[in-house]
Amino acid sequence: MTDHARHQESFTVNKARWDEVVAIHVASADYQVQPFLAGQDTLLPIEAREIGDIRGKSLIHLQCHFGLDTLNLARRGAHVTGLDFSPQAIAAARALAARAGLEARFVEGNLYDAPSLIAERFDLAYVTWGAINWLPDIKGWAKVVAKMLKPSGELYLLEAHPFAFALDQVPPGGAVGVRDAGAPLCPTFPYFGAGVPIIFDSDTTYTGDDTKVENTRTHEFLHPMSDILGGLIEAGLTLTSYNEHDSIAWAMWPLLVEGADRMYRMPEGHTNLPLSFSLKARKA
Repeated sequence: MTDHARHQESFTVNKARWDEVVAIHVASADYQVQPFLAGQDTLLPIEAREIGDIRGKSLIHLQCHFGLDTLNLARRGAHVTGLDFSPQAIAAARALAARAGLEARFVEGNLYDAPSLIAERFDLAYVTWGAINWLPDIKGWAKVVAKMLKPSGELYLLEAHPFAFALDQVPPGGAVGVRDAGAPLCPTFPYFGAGVPIIFDSDTTYTGDDTKVENTRTHEFLHPMSDILGGLIEAGLTLTSYNEHDSIAWAMWPLLVEGADRMYRMPEGHTNLPLSFSLKARKA
């Protein structure tokens, strides 16, 4: 049995969840679909600042969900391909591209199958906000990224910081994922997760919408920074930039406060923490 076959249950559980939440996310104000269709660039400030000039470049957006960021990148002039394992997400992405009048290709498939599903190789690979925590094998992911890039191609990765992922606001004796705004922020999840899923159960999605879902369970994976960076190095990529940030794209814990820039931070008077990180890595 291959390592990825060993995690088939996690893929199946997560795919059912993501298929169900697509329509909720498309309709959610949190995703800014209507402002995007009105012509706004809805990328968040970190990636909007760091991605640079992508005009004329070929770009693959891995784990693209329903393609909103993919299409923002198309509007910036990139030739884009989005990959996601959810058929509902891919259908929504194609519909959104048609509504926006933008050229984009969207492919359905598991991240680990990308090199066989897509023959093209790219100038840029783009991975952001809540992507790698759904993957059981981070070093396998790094190998896929390297295979999808042309020589001198570059990865842009922007993610929740694994240090932050290990913390939570859970009352004493509380169940996993049951957060309490009054509870202290404490180490909760194993930083060195060793590919073991953290199982969450929630009948609503992270956008805060009240719509109840039937597929309540998800499997997530915490990857230490050493595995993320080490995996990229082992895959033959060279780190060209690395930044840590005191903000994140969603309310990871109840105590975080949303700013005017749609980013969440520790409240005033609290010690700031690394909530996210970004990097670029180039193929030889």
